[in-house]
Amino acid sequence: MLKASLKQSKQTPKSSPADGYLTVFLSLTIMIILSLILALYQGARVGAVKMKTECVADIAMNSCLAEYSRALYEQYGLLMVDMAYGTGTGSVQNLEEHLRFYADKNFERTTWGKVTGADTMLGMNCKEAKVTGFSLASDNNGAVLNRQILAYMESEPVEGLLSDVLKNMGELTGHGLDSTDVEAMAAANQAELDKVIPPVIINDKGKEEEIPIGNPADAVNSQKSLGPLALAIPDKNKISTAAVNLSSYASHRGLGHGTGLDESAPNAAKKLLLEQYYYEKCSRYGAELEKSLLKYQLEYMIYGKESDYENLKSMAYTLLFWREASNMLYLFTNQAKVGQAELLADTLAILLYMPDLRETLKYSILFAWTFAESISDLNILFSGGRVPLLKSDKTWRLSIVDMLLFRNFLNGGDLGEGLYYRDYLRIKLFMTDSGEKTKRLMDIIEMDVRKTAGNSAFRIDHCVDIFRAEITVGTKYGYEAKVDKIYGYEE
Repeated sequence: MLKASLKQSKQTPKSSPADGYLTVFLSLTIMIILSLILALYQGARVGAVKMKTECVADIAMNSCLAEYSRALYEQYGLLMVDMAYGTGTGSVQNLEEHLRFYADKNFERTTWGKVTGADTMLGMNCKEAKVTGFSLASDNNGAVLNRQILAYMESEPVEGLLSDVLKNMGELTGHGLDSTDVEAMAAANQAELDKVIPPVIINDKGKEEEIPIGNPADAVNSQKSLGPLALAIPDKNKISTAAVNLSSYASHRGLGHGTGLDESAPNAAKKLLLEQYYYEKCSRYGAELEKSLLKYQLEYMIYGKESDYENLKSMAYTLLFWREASNMLYLFTNQAKVGQAELLADTLAILLYMPDLRETLKYSILFAWTFAESISDLNILFSGGRVPLLKSDKTWRLSIVDMLLFRNFLNGGDLGEGLYYRDYLRIKLFMTDSGEKTKRLMDIIEMDVRKTAGNSAFRIDHCVDIFRAEITVGTKYGYEAKVDKIYGYEE
């Protein structure tokens, strides 16, 4: 029995060389497959890192843009990030800190991950977040601000926009109302009168006595020193007393500068949209806004004075200039009214025994009549009534007798046709230099936003609407990813 077992044991088959070859082949194959799997895993990790870096950059930059100034948006419809964030000290470093904060937040582990110590296959962290370029609202003399305004106004139709303003301005300039200085002519005529030596008579006491000329125009001319605003608006309580110190506002201080990402200037068609924006957002005499510091903002954009009174006074002088030119154009060509002035001048010249004085007196009366009618026009305009650019028999108000006591007739009213004060104001605003309007609009925006809570030190040159950022991301596996993006409200 034992011999049989030994014999059977000797008959067990032995391993062939082919079996060893198979083992080596399988080992090599498994190594290759594992290497491929690990390479794919590593490639997937690298791709995931890049993709997440892109996503985090998008989220972080959009989150920064979401921190736009609420007061600026609510009052002026503009989307810009105030880099001061209500502190009064604005810098690009503040924006970088916010960018880094949002990037870090998106790399944080979840609460469960922190508790369990679990980590993702990426192990990412934000190494650096830099703002490498940005545009401030004040860049290129406010070109960035204008671009934002145009984006806000893009739904407005350009065709036919402000056609009435252009028509009225063309009529005003076409008749020379903006270039005819009636007051200079009146002053030259008065200088001729001042040269006249009055006749001398012997009075009852046997002494020489000068005979006064008795020019009826003197009753009007003596009022000129009060100024057109004081004459046209007798009740001073109707005029705003608001005033500012301009030294702290954009047009009167040094401004910060961006790196020039987008400073394109508007073309002529786009400028019409800017004009429309001014009318929509800014106040004026007769249409004051509660939000505004200066109540006559359109007047400020034209003249840039420190108080509402001074700006309105400047507008009154402009209106007087235009209205005197218009009224002179009508009056001096109206034979009936010129005849009345001639009759009065002839009477005076005869009484004074000075026939050579006839023409000078006639024009003195006509100039005074022109002034009195013009002040009446201003009174109507400031009271909310209409006055046509060019007068007619129907719209002329004062008679030659009324002229002598013209202040008694300053009771507002309406001439039944013509332009309102706002229409004259729009003509003047349209004629004002675009650069000056933009600078003063920046002042107005600062004035109004500073009135809101938490914005007492607001500056327009701290406001960003487009920026470029470079975000560098590291991993615990020793490699990093970097993205460079430009984001803005119009991008």
